[in-house]
Amino acid sequence: MTEAIVLDEQATVLAFLADMADGRAEDAVAAFADDVVYTNVGLATLRGRDRAGRVIRLLARPGLGFGVEVTSIASDGAVVLTERIDELRVGPLAVRFWVCGRFDVRDGRIAVWRDYFDNLDIAKGVLRGVLALAIPAAQRKMTPLQR
Repeated sequence: MTEAIVLDEQATVLAFLADMADGRAEDAVAAFADDVVYTNVGLATLRGRDRAGRVIRLLARPGLGFGVEVTSIASDGAVVLTERIDELRVGPLAVRFWVCGRFDVRDGRIAVWRDYFDNLDIAKGVLRGVLALAIPAAQRKMTPLQR
């Protein structure tokens, strides 16, 4: 596999995550293959662009939101692995937690998106987010993705 193809696959994933973080739901959904398989391990698997797209569109609604900081990214062929800090927002509450993601890119589209996370880390993220409502310095600013 050439380096240019690997970088294109990583760029596909990074553009998808940036679109989600910027609230560009339709652009993010367009990155999915028609038969995408989206799994948050431990939760139900969603199959197909329409079903997976509902989650993306939900996060782009007013009062809700998504943020992401990619701490590392690697690829092997069509498989792109990310280690990230994800942020889910509900009103002023921002919950941040560690996520490891696997993306399989096929023909320039995301065919598999599988995220792994730690429920204890999510619980700590909720506590930090609640604390930050009263003391904003309790939660550092995220480093946004560069496009």
